Amino acid sequence: MTRTDPALRVGHAGHAHGSTDAAPRPSAQARTLLWLGVGLAVIAVLFVIDWLAPALFPASLSTRAQDGLTLAVSVLIESLPFVALGVVLSIVVQVWVPPGVIERWMPRRAWARRAVLSLLGMIVPVCECGNVPFARGLLMRGFSVSETLTFLIAAPIVNPIVIITTHQAFGSSDGILVARLLGGYAIANLIGWLYSRHPSPDTLLTDRFRDTCALVTHEPGGKGRRTIAQFVVELRAVMPALVIGSALAGAVQVLIPREALVAIGSNPALSIVAMMTLAMVVSICSNVDSFFALSFASTFTPGSIVAFLLVGPIVDVKMLALMRTTFTWRTLGGIVVVVVLAAFAIGTAVNLLA
Repeated sequence: MTRTDPALRVGHAGHAHGSTDAAPRPSAQARTLLWLGVGLAVIAVLFVIDWLAPALFPASLSTRAQDGLTLAVSVLIESLPFVALGVVLSIVVQVWVPPGVIERWMPRRAWARRAVLSLLGMIVPVCECGNVPFARGLLMRGFSVSETLTFLIAAPIVNPIVIITTHQAFGSSDGILVARLLGGYAIANLIGWLYSRHPSPDTLLTDRFRDTCALVTHEPGGKGRRTIAQFVVELRAVMPALVIGSALAGAVQVLIPREALVAIGSNPALSIVAMMTLAMVVSICSNVDSFFALSFASTFTPGSIVAFLLVGPIVDVKMLALMRTTFTWRTLGGIVVVVVLAAFAIGTAVNLLA
């Protein structure tokens, strides 16, 4: 099956702004520095509040500021190695794997291609943060938006490390492990199918990413030069989003009282809503989120635990900030709606069967 040239598939809309060798819009670097500055400023403000709070504010505010700073920095540090690994894998796929090697192993039918790509996480053991740059590499290589989304949604769950840690935390009790794996696989393929029917897939991507595709695809020079160029492009795109997402995750966690969420843990429906909200807020890496969820197992229903384990790796605050480097807000809104509704349905089914 002949694959479409990446510049024609993903970068097509970007060509309307100029020639294929045109550089990104002049303000692109300025916007990158601006958003990176915003994220760093939020963390800096937390440092300042933590420093001044003992003298100027009540002790409770000082503690909350310190908690927010600790959480923001911990999310950032936890994510950095996986983001770096994802960038490296993205460069390998985009620059070093010869054209046609991956595509040759893909089925011809669209639904079968998506089904296979949703299992690619089994051999790409990175968490959701590292999957974003890897998915960007797939798009630049010429994979369709729906195929890439299928991988991006499934990979943080259908992942050998995640499977092992989930089994260690819950074993086979209440079918939590099975529900997480099958649910994540089903949600990913549902989203892939929905967006495969979109009449204009290019509009699902940001203008900046389409311009980046056109620039990187036609980068002159050998593989070494292209590797360096791709590394700079990916870090410049992902790092500001990671800093902002980490800062938001830390701030939101101290603003939303966890006690209010725990208080409704015994209600079958409300417990699912509470745990999905918690999953989007705490932004814990999917490789270790099972142990965090285990602390709620005695209070919350099994279905709410499954919903937490499905929603967190896909649409938490940090992940949405990273995905925004590639997809439009409207696309992300649609993904959030599908994931939340599907996770609620799966969680309800688990509660009924458990």
